Amino acid sequence: MSDAVLTLVAAHLLTALGQDSGRASVSFVGADPIDVLRFGPDPDGLVRYVTLGMSASPMSEGDHADPDGPRAELLLTVRGGHDSVLRRLAVLAASPVVEGLVIRPGARLGLGEPLWDGAHFDSVLVGEPGGAVASLDDPAVDVLPLFPMTPNEAAWARVHGGAELEQRWLMQGVDLRDPNRAAVDLQ
Repeated sequence: MSDAVLTLVAAHLLTALGQDSGRASVSFVGADPIDVLRFGPDPDGLVRYVTLGMSASPMSEGDHADPDGPRAELLLTVRGGHDSVLRRLAVLAASPVVEGLVIRPGARLGLGEPLWDGAHFDSVLVGEPGGAVASLDDPAVDVLPLFPMTPNEAAWARVHGGAELEQRWLMQGVDLRDPNRAAVDLQ
């Protein structure tokens, strides 16, 4: 069923975002390859990177396989594009299989390295599905947006929660697609 799911997800992404402008495939020991598709830049200069492969299997915590677990793919939107993000997104998308994680809205995912070469973001906050790309209904697959976080924002979110950080971003009008944005004021 995993190939059938990925075929449906790929068709859905192409319908929602148009033809991809590039893709990369990353393999991990003990896991199926993860593709990362690049869409854009669009007329506003936005590039969308979407994983394809994470939804092949339902997510489940630990070693317990849950055939009814959630399925998802990850979406990062950044102005201007930074293709060195491809491998790092694949790492995040492989974490449900490799580390036994269930990635849900509100989760904070760290990389331990810059999100892309030269970035001052090293982690992401997982947003609610239904933004730039709607979720699929059959099979149920969410497309979860990722919001880059600076180390200070990530530390603050660990204490106060991702929802509070999102509120700060909204109140201060932060453009989360700006690859050069400064950290939000956390005072």
